[in-house]
Amino acid sequence: MKFLKHLDLEGKHALLGASKFHWIRYSDEKIVDAYKKFRDVERGTKLHELASNLIKMKIMLPDDQTTLSMFVNDAIGFHMESEQLLFYSLNCFGTADAICFRNDILRIHDLKTGVTATHMEQLMIYAALFCLEYNVKPTDIQIILRIYQNNEINELEPDVDDILHIMDRIITADKIISSIREQE
Repeated sequence: MKFLKHLDLEGKHALLGASKFHWIRYSDEKIVDAYKKFRDVERGTKLHELASNLIKMKIMLPDDQTTLSMFVNDAIGFHMESEQLLFYSLNCFGTADAICFRNDILRIHDLKTGVTATHMEQLMIYAALFCLEYNVKPTDIQIILRIYQNNEINELEPDVDDILHIMDRIITADKIISSIREQE
């Protein structure tokens, strides 16, 4: 038998796919809910791509106080880089939605398109990764973290000890994982 090639679908996963088999027991209402969540994730991905492109092209949006316009306009206004990978090791890295470092101020902004409660820990990890990758002491800089969601901005200047703790956890966890990999 010669199987059909579906090259346009390689690397993608269907909502009702075999690897997510639990859907076969869902009620009709839960199928609808799962589809809405799936659609929201796709929408969020597209909004992140749009925001990144607008930032890179320095195209400001009308100041309508919406999440997207505040995020894009602030990122452009602060001369931030969009979608910047921060790397410690193959075990620990992540991509900041928007980041800049100048005048000893590290600024990291995150765009959230969903309604789920957010946590600053994600941005604190980005700050720790930045400090580790670029050999910057968090005690020597100011760190400003912002989450943009639901037409609001949540800002935090984290305690330096929290960033140092996360840096230590990254280093320790990476050593543990690397040790296990060496033994495999």
